Amino acid sequence: QVQLVESGGGLVQAGGSLRLSCAASGSIFSINAMGWYRQAPGKQRELVAAITSGGSTNYADSVKGRFTISRDNAKNTVYLQMNSLKPEDTAVYYCNAERTVSGIRGYYWGQGTQVTVSS
Repeated sequence: QVQLVESGGGLVQAGGSLRLSCAASGSIFSINAMGWYRQAPGKQRELVAAITSGGSTNYADSVKGRFTISRDNAKNTVYLQMNSLKPEDTAVYYCNAERTVSGIRGYYWGQGTQVTVSS
């Protein structure tokens, strides 16, 4: 099992910045990729950014150029630096880990952290 603990959410004005952190613990040795998803009220959960164990990154078009995902392997932590925040970025942000063991892929989620951007 993998446990994920997020931190860093909060309230910020439009144009401001926040940094989210996600600390992984447990059986982390087979994690292939980690990412951030978000879910706004009344909307489906969507991928924001992801990073593989090799360091390749992927971003939603809506956040490209504003958000940066990174990882600190020594701390088993993934970060999401969010700049130039917009009210439409308001959502609960969830950390996700993808792990493959014996050919079986599993997905793990954090508890979520609220990000609110005021106009």
